[in-house]
Formats: sequence, structure tokens, C-alpha cells
Amino acid sequence: MTKASTASPVRAAAPTGLVSEWRGLLDKHAAVSCALEKELQSRHRIGLSEFETLDRLVDAACETYRMSDLASDIYLSQSALSRAVARLERDGLVSRSMCSDDRRAIFVCLTDKGRAVYANAAPTHREVLATTLR
Repeated sequence: MTKASTASPVRAAAPTGLVSEWRGLLDKHAAVSCALEKELQSRHRIGLSEFETLDRLVDAACETYRMSDLASDIYLSQSALSRAVARLERDGLVSRSMCSDDRRAIFVCLTDKGRAVYANAAPTHREVLATTLR
């Protein structure tokens, strides 16, 4: 039988400077993201990743948006973006099509239903930002 260690854990000094700022930023991001996710889901049945994707498509103000360009304009990883776009497509909020000139390229297009969902959800998004970022 071995004896259990009774040594107390080492306590690091409280973070200061850049580390403290970084952790504060992460805490704020988590709080805002959670509040957005909760409100968007409960009021509009759309997740934050899906809303952010619609938001970027609306901001682009173009008929088609190359998936690779969208990926560079959004904070989501390529795989997370692909899953978000697949959910949006499943719900009829976007459509995807292949580029006729480059078969590797995929275009994403906002549908009328996607515009309507976005128009309804955007005030909630802005309201939560105004409440949580102040």
C-alpha cells in the first residue's frame, strides 16, 4: 500500500499585465458568446455560428460568396464553417453551388428565407451586444 501525497498544490502568483488582459478578454468573449447563443437559440432557433455566417453574407452584399473567402472573413475554423453552412442549407437559409470555372470552388448564396431569418434575428443580436459589451 502506498502512502498518499499530502503535499499542497503549488500556487502561482496572480497573473498581471498581458496575461491578465488576455484572460479578461477571454472571459468577456465567453460571456458575450454564451449570451448571444442563448438568446438567438431561444428567440429565433438559430445558433451563433449560423447567425455570424448569415451576418457575413449580408455584409458582403453580393449574390454569391466564395466559401474560401467566407472562411477567411469569419472566426470559425474551416470545418466549423462547413458544418454551419450545411445546417443553414438544410434549413433553406443558404444555397451552395459549384463554380463553373473552378470545380474546387464552392459558392454560398443567401436565400430569401435566410434574409428574413437574419432580419428577425439581427435586432436580438445587437440588443445582446449592447447589453453585454457595456
